[in-house]
Amino acid sequence: MAEHNELGNWGENKAIDLLVKKGYKIKERNWRFQKAEVDIIAQIENTLVAVEVKTRSTDYFGNPQDFIKPKKIKLLVKAVDEYVSRNDLDVNVRFDVIAIIKTENEIKIEHLEDAFFHF
Repeated sequence: MAEHNELGNWGENKAIDLLVKKGYKIKERNWRFQKAEVDIIAQIENTLVAVEVKTRSTDYFGNPQDFIKPKKIKLLVKAVDEYVSRNDLDVNVRFDVIAIIKTENEIKIEHLEDAFFHF
């Protein structure tokens, strides 16, 4: 497996650990619809949360969350809409980002709730 894929999988595992500690129930991981993949679908109370995980080994080129482009956001919204419809859910929906920077010396994890409203 390519090194960036390993880092991505490691980051998703860290994100799931964080969400579970915060009381979220993990519903899906790497859920796909058409061209979109939602890294994590979780639920807390009556809110379904689609989580995009961005893991980087440096912030030299910017924060991990800065790499989520409008096209990706549009695909994620479409995919989560399909997930809600397919599962006949009556929930609020929120889009979060978990940004992780893992260097040799430290790990920084930031959970940005309602992240797409901040872009």
